[in-house]
Amino acid sequence: MKIPKGAKRVFKGIIFDVYQWQQKMFDGSLETFEAIKRQKTVVIIPTFKNKIVLIKQKQPNTGWFYSFPSGRMDKQDKNPKTAALRELKEETGLTPKKVVLWKTINNGGKTDHDVYIFLAKDCRKTHEQQLDAGEKVKVYNFAFDEFLKLSDSEYFIEKSILIDLLKARLSKKYCEMLKKAFFGNLSSLPKTASLAKPGIFC
Repeated sequence: MKIPKGAKRVFKGIIFDVYQWQQKMFDGSLETFEAIKRQKTVVIIPTFKNKIVLIKQKQPNTGWFYSFPSGRMDKQDKNPKTAALRELKEETGLTPKKVVLWKTINNGGKTDHDVYIFLAKDCRKTHEQQLDAGEKVKVYNFAFDEFLKLSDSEYFIEKSILIDLLKARLSKKYCEMLKKAFFGNLSSLPKTASLAKPGIFC
């Protein structure tokens, strides 16, 4: 959701701010509504040759999990693309030949949180990792079909693209479009696609 312009911030945190506002109800009465605003986040999906790059990472309060290079936009980041390239370099040491914004989502519900998802194509290793004290990161390359199967894993946390993986497993047409988005010239996907029999892969 998007927080109304007239909402009042009642708490300021490091990552989350809490806002409240008076909302008119259907019977004309007013109620106090509340929502959380989170710092903008970037996610970047790298490809290396014909593989998709993921990281297996652990933070001080978590176990190991799979994700893409990602993080909050820092003050020094000029825009989401700059933040995405910084996260890619820090967590993997990779530099892409081309980077495109794939889609932007807002998590909705009671949280106002914009997520920018980029595709980093034809990456090459140019730097060593630059991890902070709260990160342990291992870099892995997945074949496309192996990547799709991560939608079965509880350790894959990228919920923002989980529906794309599931649709690709059900629809050969969507599977081909997703592969083209990652490795070819297609930079976006239609919102819907016809579904085929379960278990179909490219």
